[in-house]
Amino acid sequence: MPLAEHLRELRNRLAKAVLAIVVVAIIAAFYNKQIMEFLSTPVPKCEGRDLAQSHGGNCAVLTFNTLSSPFTTVVKVCLLAGVTVSSPVWLYQLWAFLAPGLHRHEKKYTVAFVATAAPLFLAGAYLAYLIMPTSMRVLLSVTPETAANTLGLNDILDFTVRMILVFGLAFELPLILVMANLVGLVSGRTMAGWWRGVVMGTFVFGAVATPSTDPFGMCVLAVPISILYFAAVGFAILNDKRRDRRNPDRQLDDDEASPLDLEPQPVGDSKPMPTLPEQDRHQRGYDDVT
Repeated sequence: MPLAEHLRELRNRLAKAVLAIVVVAIIAAFYNKQIMEFLSTPVPKCEGRDLAQSHGGNCAVLTFNTLSSPFTTVVKVCLLAGVTVSSPVWLYQLWAFLAPGLHRHEKKYTVAFVATAAPLFLAGAYLAYLIMPTSMRVLLSVTPETAANTLGLNDILDFTVRMILVFGLAFELPLILVMANLVGLVSGRTMAGWWRGVVMGTFVFGAVATPSTDPFGMCVLAVPISILYFAAVGFAILNDKRRDRRNPDRQLDDDEASPLDLEPQPVGDSKPMPTLPEQDRHQRGYDDVT
């Protein structure tokens, strides 16, 4: 298609994706209280400020710090729900825009990538939601008995979204390594040699990326990623062995040339080219020079 047609198709795809997000966000606006209650469930909440002061760091009170905070929080929650729930629609629109420019094997790899990436992301998000209560209790436990914890609901929403995104995206690392091995960018033996740096890097990433900044959250993020990494290494090694079995030159060294078969082979019966009719060059306006 010409460039104008590509731009027109991109506009239509974006319009459909945005429309799906807006429709889901409008529906979520009718259930904003239930959604905010769900997102704030990991916080150990107190009944009031006096109870928060008496229990120190065992609980917290959720507050809004500004006059516009309730409205902006509801809008943020609705947009978050719209983007999350309508993800199949806008992901399909993205795929439909890119698919015509891909080869058949590239489409196969892309479908496998999407089919595996979604469960991994959901697994990471679910793990983040499970450990958030413990992470919040660890952070609140350092509060002295003479102080009270008052947390803004905006901060709790940002904390929840960041935890879910960090855990969900971190769970995609092994899948990226597997796809790189499938296309021949990295071998399983090379990945196995990285294990010390990868394990160290996952713990450092868990300490820096998690908004809770506590050792529990760091370990809960780093240990599953390390396990998934070793699973990806095992898959890559098996895939390399399968690829070598299909390679006719697998017995050759990297600096050794494959043998050449110089024995002439019969070509079989061949039909002679048909003779072209002899024409007088002078009749066509050509002489011997031209």
